[in-house]
Amino acid sequence: MSSNTYRTENDSLGPMQVPANVFYGIHSLRAKENFPDQTPFHLEWYKAMGDVKLACYQSYRSFCSAVSERKSESELPFSLLDTQVVDALETAAQEVSTGQYFSSFIIPAMSGGAGTSINMNVNEIIANVALQKLGFAPGTYERIDPIEAANIYQSTNDVVPTALKVAIMCLLGDLETAINSLRQKIEVTEGKYRNELRIAYTQMQEAVPSSYGMLFSTYSEALSRDWWRVSKCFERIKIVNLGGSAVGTGIAVPKFFIMEVVPALQKITGLPVTRSENLSDATNNLDSFVEVHAILKAHAVNLEKIVSDIRLLASDAAGIHGVSIPQRQVGSSIMPGKVNPVIPEFVISAAHKIYSNDMLISSLSAQGCLDLNAYLPTIGHALLESLKLLIAADKTIADNLITGLTIASGTGASRLFKSPAITTALSPIIGYSKAVLLAKEMKSSDCDIFEANNTLKLIDEEKLKSVLKPENLLKTGFTLNDLI
Repeated sequence: MSSNTYRTENDSLGPMQVPANVFYGIHSLRAKENFPDQTPFHLEWYKAMGDVKLACYQSYRSFCSAVSERKSESELPFSLLDTQVVDALETAAQEVSTGQYFSSFIIPAMSGGAGTSINMNVNEIIANVALQKLGFAPGTYERIDPIEAANIYQSTNDVVPTALKVAIMCLLGDLETAINSLRQKIEVTEGKYRNELRIAYTQMQEAVPSSYGMLFSTYSEALSRDWWRVSKCFERIKIVNLGGSAVGTGIAVPKFFIMEVVPALQKITGLPVTRSENLSDATNNLDSFVEVHAILKAHAVNLEKIVSDIRLLASDAAGIHGVSIPQRQVGSSIMPGKVNPVIPEFVISAAHKIYSNDMLISSLSAQGCLDLNAYLPTIGHALLESLKLLIAADKTIADNLITGLTIASGTGASRLFKSPAITTALSPIIGYSKAVLLAKEMKSSDCDIFEANNTLKLIDEEKLKSVLKPENLLKTGFTLNDLI
């Protein structure tokens, strides 16, 4: 092993050889060896770590200024970091917050240690980038140390979960936008086919008259609830423990820093992050992640229901319903001309991944022990994954399923008038028993409602036509005037 291509770093466990010019260090390499998972860490969480670190360095700078106004450095029981070092740390953190040096972040999604490896990898990147900016080689830690400098007044246990919440809030904003975009496209479809008649189904059996507009209105309403619930997630997730140090007591952290750091993070991110009134609670209880993910799961449930309905209506197995979905890609390597409903299949797969993530987040959040939850990396990864899957699902439904979906005019009405389900509309006028006779005649003679009534003469022909007008079939309930 050539000494020219490696540098030697040390920690309390002993020395280790690290490639000479990389920005990660000994702590990251040990973690990579210990956690051989290949699942990539989320870039959004990495970038949020840069935001949180920047808030910490800005707050440290303010602390130094406040201290200098009261005491000379020679009177202090501790040394302050050089201003140039703080400048370099801030610049490095800003660059991390834009995603730079992500290739030097070598910690996988799954790791032990409550996120210590995540924090140390970022500390090493920031320290080594700062060293380079000041003209020193990576690993020159006597100048800028990953713990003494880059981690100043911080703990993994407050920095990493705070960064996770920042990343979640950013993605929640994207999810709100995606839900609204999909809802708007569904509302257009709802309006376009408002009076296009169809048979409503219960237990997959023909039931009563309805319309495609009514069906799509149910999707729009469900998405409206999803949007409202997601918007409330900010209230659940905005409470952070930054400044709380190891277990929320603020040990080894100046009170000045604790008061300054969350407002600094607010300004950097533009997000409504708020310091918890009980930092210990915010450190050891992760129920807010469970609550937020439950809301995400509810949205996944609605999306699965929507695409499953559309897939069924457009399927060959359902017969000719007149619903056609866009043909997105060739469906078979052996069956010529086959086109599959790939968008619904993707969304259903994503929904079930989210359901499994929900169980994972719930069970691991319950595994928190006394003052800390060691499973934050896995919990955070699952939550961010679910958010990104939902954003992708909303987008592809809007762009690749609803856009281009068509319903053949009159097809649903033609099927409805030949279905015994139509007789339900007549039961208030001719009674249930006579409506049954009409239904039986339609089945036995394979005819529509008009032909069956011509045979049985159970209702005046003009009255029948009036009752079966779309505007009358789709009214909510009936009045006495409707029966006369």
